[in-house]
Amino acid sequence: MSFAQTAIENAPAKPGQSWASHYSHGRWAHESGMIHATMGDLAAAEEHLHLALDIHGLDRKRTRAIVLADLGHVQLKRGNTAQALATWNDFLHCAEGVQSVRINDGLTNIAARLPSFPNSPTTQELRQRITTRA
Repeated sequence: MSFAQTAIENAPAKPGQSWASHYSHGRWAHESGMIHATMGDLAAAEEHLHLALDIHGLDRKRTRAIVLADLGHVQLKRGNTAQALATWNDFLHCAEGVQSVRINDGLTNIAARLPSFPNSPTTQELRQRITTRA
């Protein structure tokens, strides 16, 4: 946080030359959501991640998929297993055909959590889709 504060305090006065001027509103919402998650405010994290998905401009498949993976993790931490599984299913659909280290990290993280879930048709399908993708 102190690095961010220093960067903001030393930002150029002229608009458009900020260290963060390349961030879209959707990307800011995603980053804000992840900061809230790190700080333990999971309700705010989920709200910001939903906002990131709703904001126009977050239409790149890779970016959208990464937000969905993060949202699923927040939902799981909040105890909403069914919603996390549904969100991860959306993640897999969105990530189809996309090659990315961050997508692969999302797949690995989801796969690592699935063994702790009750064996249901939804969980089995998600496991199968992840296995097929890998």
